[in-house]
Amino acid sequence: MVYRIAFGLLLAASLYGCSGGSSSSGSTAGADSGTATAATTGGTVATEILFTGVPPTGATVGASYSFKPTIVSSSNRAITFAIQGKPSWMVFDTSTGAVSGTPAADDVGLSGDISIVASDASSTGTLGPFTIRVSAEPAPASTQPPVIAGTPAEAVTAGQIYTFQPLATDAAGKALTFAIVNRPIWATFSTSTGLLSGTPTAAQAGTYSSISILVSDGTTSAVLPMFSIVVTPSASDTPVISGKPVTSVVSGQAYNFQPTASDPNSGTLAFSIAGMPSWATFNTVTGELSGTPSSSQTGVYPDIVISVSNGTRSASLAPFSITVTAPTAPTISGTPATSVTAGQSYKFQPTATDPQGLALTFAIANRPTWATFDTATGELSGTPTAAEAGSYPSIVISVSNGTLSASLPQFTIIVSQAAAAGPTISGSPTTSVVSGSAYSFTPTTTDPSGGTLTFSIANKPDWAAFNTATGELSGTPTAADVGTYANITISVSDGKTSASLPAFPIAVTQIATGSATLSWVAPTENTDGTPLTNLAGYRIYYGTTATTMTQSVQIADPSTLTYTISNLSPGTWFFSMKSYTTANVESAVSGVASTTIQ
Repeated sequence: MVYRIAFGLLLAASLYGCSGGSSSSGSTAGADSGTATAATTGGTVATEILFTGVPPTGATVGASYSFKPTIVSSSNRAITFAIQGKPSWMVFDTSTGAVSGTPAADDVGLSGDISIVASDASSTGTLGPFTIRVSAEPAPASTQPPVIAGTPAEAVTAGQIYTFQPLATDAAGKALTFAIVNRPIWATFSTSTGLLSGTPTAAQAGTYSSISILVSDGTTSAVLPMFSIVVTPSASDTPVISGKPVTSVVSGQAYNFQPTASDPNSGTLAFSIAGMPSWATFNTVTGELSGTPSSSQTGVYPDIVISVSNGTRSASLAPFSITVTAPTAPTISGTPATSVTAGQSYKFQPTATDPQGLALTFAIANRPTWATFDTATGELSGTPTAAEAGSYPSIVISVSNGTLSASLPQFTIIVSQAAAAGPTISGSPTTSVVSGSAYSFTPTTTDPSGGTLTFSIANKPDWAAFNTATGELSGTPTAADVGTYANITISVSDGKTSASLPAFPIAVTQIATGSATLSWVAPTENTDGTPLTNLAGYRIYYGTTATTMTQSVQIADPSTLTYTISNLSPGTWFFSMKSYTTANVESAVSGVASTTIQ
């Protein structure tokens, strides 16, 4: 069969094959921590009440008729009986299921379909339907009983049709009737043809055992061997679970992961876990794994598997590990300026990181009286006055993650008096640049004495060059240089006195990225005109040339008709699409669409 998809700019695809048939060749993606696997969890969930015994299918006018079934039940609950299609001459006992009676002349002929139903408030079992032929005179004994043959299928998938009809003959050419014992609740049975048929639902998955089909010529009968029918869930009955668990945690810090799960039939879901770490707890209702490992519980906890079940089928995340590590100290770096002229501003901010990504706070010892300190950023800043000229020693800036700390080497700041008629320096340097783009800044200076000026720089980025004759700072950072370069200070000197710009940072950022939104129309029919019923999803392929679309994304939801692909670098991108069914039958690749990211 064939169906078509369209999206974007005249993008189309066709799928060949049919549900349950052979599929076209294709690749299979490897599983990662976000991949779900499915398994059947259903067992023998059919009726717990089984009948034994076959009712006589013939009766004679004026002669007593009786039959009492035998019941096999897996529970100890009380069983009551009911009858459907009871002939008027028959008496029925609701406590034993026994039928009896004496037909009269007016009752001659074949009865309608009769069924005896047993129930214990939670389970049911059915004998029949069967028929009884009432004759005016006792039928002569048959010299040869009827013959019945056939091999019933013993498995069916939920949602698909099951049919079986035995072959039966009678050497004497007598009229034949059929009966069934332990008919599945989802099936119907014809007493005139012996046809057993029906379509089980997903809720009726399980094993239906001890089924017997018999044929009678009114005096003798023949029975097929007892058989069972196993109803298996279809793939569409499998729940879906996804999510990528965090695979590391620092001892003393909280860990938390909760997968996302859904059921195609909106069934109730229950979660389970294998290989749960000893320091964690697990919520079987939400699937949340959480806990706080102690310092004595460092190590690797492997082969953790989180599963979800709808009671019939289950799905699992790929096995994953959690590594518990001991906490490590944060790092702090930076070279503070050690001098400032009275009346000019001073600023220094260190760079600090924490390997665990924990929140950091800063502290200072021996802060100069003219300065302020920010405990959130570590910035030390201020403008000393002429009266505050002098030396401020043993300054220590430290950072802490709440458990461990690190400090810069202690330093001294010397506040000097402003020199008369010294050089001046001004300008507002650009504080950001995109990697791959050129950066340039030249300060403006004056010198009342008319002397020769020279420039110097502190904390120059390693990707930049500095001109000591002009003060120009320039360069082109690469992608490897992305980051913030702090406390850059450009100074000018006439040989006697000097002046400096306030310290400034330069942030090197990534090249901007864009996104493309694709849309399409879901297919509705096959090439033979029949409705398409087993569409499972779509696969989008993309790349920077029309012949190398090596990146892909799978959309496992046939109702999704748009999708946005992000993080596309500037340039032209090409897109194509395939579709697939629940049997993983995949279409041929579609036409190619393209767009340009600025």
